[in-house]
Amino acid sequence: IIGGAKVSTKIDLLQNLVSKVDALVIGGGMANTFLHAQGVGIGKSLAEKNLAGTALRIIEKAGAANCAIILPVDAVVAYHFAANAPCHAYGLDAIPAEGMILDVGPQSIARIHAAIDDAATLVWNGPLGAFEMTPFDHGTMVAAKHAANRTKAKKLISVAGGGDTVAALNQAGVAGDFTYVSTAGGAFLEWMEGKPLPGVEVLRMRQAQ
Repeated sequence: IIGGAKVSTKIDLLQNLVSKVDALVIGGGMANTFLHAQGVGIGKSLAEKNLAGTALRIIEKAGAANCAIILPVDAVVAYHFAANAPCHAYGLDAIPAEGMILDVGPQSIARIHAAIDDAATLVWNGPLGAFEMTPFDHGTMVAAKHAANRTKAKKLISVAGGGDTVAALNQAGVAGDFTYVSTAGGAFLEWMEGKPLPGVEVLRMRQAQ
């Protein structure tokens, strides 16, 4: 599960992961960039429209690697970026032109839960919506609790990292139920990008000697 606001900060991560995982859930603001690239009207939602081509290339690379890309199929939309703003769930063909996507919708949550159920290992970085404001924390909270329950039932190895992700797991009260939670935001991302970590490389060199 990769979420958060921007594709631009996670291009290397996405390109590395699609060749390594069976399924990739894309959520948060970055999902809007992918939806826009596929011709979905996203209203006034946060998106990096200049990266539409990059998003399509990532989808193409995933297809070649047999990695299923799981994007939202519905969204919770509000007209104001504020806590407890009136909101409504819409299908992707009906996002209001003046609205902002602030969370994944109920059908998307069901698909994410199904993907978690199919997985033996989950790696999570980035929230699925504007989790810092109710009610737009709902998608992230229920997915976190679902993953935690699967982990407690010994059916899932769950790894999470990054500042927002750790904050979201704490908010859901499940940080202690995940198999491993990394507090090293930047290093965790570099590891997921497939880049060498200086501290680990030193240990490898010592072992080789």
